[in-house]
Amino acid sequence: MCRKSATVCLIKSPVLDNVAGLSLVERLRLLPDPRRRRGVRHPFVAVLLVASAVVGGAQSFAAIGQWAANAPQHALARLGARVVGALGVRVTPSVATIRRVVGMACPGGLADLTGADPAGSESLAIDGKAARGSRHGTSPAAHLLAAMTGDGRTVTQLRVPDKTNEITCFAALLEPFDLTGVTITADALHTQRGHVRFLVEEKKAHYLFVVKANQPELHRRLRSLPWKDVTSRRYDRETGHGRRETRATRALTVTDLGLDFPHAAQAVRILRHRTDLTTGKVSRETVYAVTDLTSHQASPQRLGRLARSQWTIENRLHFVRDTTFREDASKIRTGHAPENMATLRNLAINTVRTAGHQNVAAGLRHASYEPFTRPLDLLGIA
Repeated sequence: MCRKSATVCLIKSPVLDNVAGLSLVERLRLLPDPRRRRGVRHPFVAVLLVASAVVGGAQSFAAIGQWAANAPQHALARLGARVVGALGVRVTPSVATIRRVVGMACPGGLADLTGADPAGSESLAIDGKAARGSRHGTSPAAHLLAAMTGDGRTVTQLRVPDKTNEITCFAALLEPFDLTGVTITADALHTQRGHVRFLVEEKKAHYLFVVKANQPELHRRLRSLPWKDVTSRRYDRETGHGRRETRATRALTVTDLGLDFPHAAQAVRILRHRTDLTTGKVSRETVYAVTDLTSHQASPQRLGRLARSQWTIENRLHFVRDTTFREDASKIRTGHAPENMATLRNLAINTVRTAGHQNVAAGLRHASYEPFTRPLDLLGIA
């Protein structure tokens, strides 16, 4: 069982051993039912499956409840809804029941069991996002730390406890997963020695972390390296989003240069030149990073690609939840509901992309045209 408090679940449950290949329904059965046995009428898994109407475009508990109230008997049978009477009629949970169950379910376990398996992925990006609409009075908005593979599959997420930051949740977020050989990327906040030791020594993973002014001594040493003499470099050029960008990536082996950072094998400098195609304005940015990948394991081309993959989670998860699901406008704020609804949105994004839709909004519209069959088919609910 996971340790719970009013808003945060940091120790994950259940253990993810032997869940590969299980269907969504079989995975959800591994979650503990948080309700007291007395008075329970609707099956726990059935309520969670009803809440997965998010795949059909539902953005609130009211919308989920409306979808369930209009669902035909064949759809309710697939969901495992409660049976009443001699005729075996299926009935749906009320909006209040859906809200209560989703708000009580273990958020760590739900995120783990509905996410993708990162084993074998080239990279895994870590980043956080605040669900702004969950702010209420003096209570801050729920801040959610998530992990996404380089090919755009959400793995898991955790809510960051109030009065702390993402650093405290980094190890708890990744602990349940096999990360052998996976390169973890993160922004400068997570360039921490403890994170590096955890990844390399315990999880047998690799890292590529950005270094900024929050690590002043390390940043100074990286800037002072002999970058002008480096011959190992890569140039990438692309045009899009109204701008033209050129990136020059240089890599330098630092094993014997006394960089004083755990397991550091290479330092990376990425020089970005951007030209706004509308105004003609030119901007320049220099980014430094450090990694345990050796020159034999990662060329400047691969290092540039790994650094670029950190933007995947911002563009393909956080941006989509904001624009397609209007997450920041959602007023869901009680219990574990903010993080569990975000998890259901992650499940919808994963499901739609797995079905071959590059545009998530278009995929949700396609599912909504047959709202009581297509979402269930996409989720593999028989």
